[in-house]
Amino acid sequence: MNRTTRTELTVLGLIFLVSSRLISQTTDDIQLLAPAFENNATLMQALQNRKSERSFSEKDLSLQQLSDLLWAANGVNRKASGKRTVPTARDKREIDVYVAMAKGLYLYDADNHLLTLVLKEDIRALTGKQEFVKKAAVNLVFVADYDKMSGNRESNDFYSATDTGFISQNVYLYCAAEGLATVVRGMVDREPLAEKMGLRKGQNIVLAQTVGYPK
Repeated sequence: MNRTTRTELTVLGLIFLVSSRLISQTTDDIQLLAPAFENNATLMQALQNRKSERSFSEKDLSLQQLSDLLWAANGVNRKASGKRTVPTARDKREIDVYVAMAKGLYLYDADNHLLTLVLKEDIRALTGKQEFVKKAAVNLVFVADYDKMSGNRESNDFYSATDTGFISQNVYLYCAAEGLATVVRGMVDREPLAEKMGLRKGQNIVLAQTVGYPK
């Protein structure tokens, strides 16, 4: 085999490898953008503007807004350790953030700042009992993975609730700074939603939170 042929085969091999990797990451996944830190709202302004709203338009969030929202909620803010924007008991990081939108249900992969497709179906109506959840741009579902925790059921319930609260408040503060509407919700029919989401026995839906433009 001459040198030219070997070079051609090497190039073809590299093309095949790159193509395989691109195919393995489904085109239905959403690669999020780096957080936009230039927002000029101060923490005190966000706290002043923080409130619950229950009237949402159907306008979609931009990719940058969705990226910033999820990073604020539970993103990695220390690359070396992978630690998050929110604390968790014993650093278990047991809360998974699912994102229900018109185009489908996604799971937020904080380490890669990526939305991975779980279900290519609009299940927003299943994420709560209020009418507005059906049309709002985003419904977040906070799911505790008890398999990542080491306590008893009472302890796991308590710490997953407090850890979800930290995430929810970060969402509130981001929305207050960005001029978006949000409300955290406990009125969720958990069993049918969990079944539709394909959750395991050790996963528990804690709360949901709607985010979108105010109507």
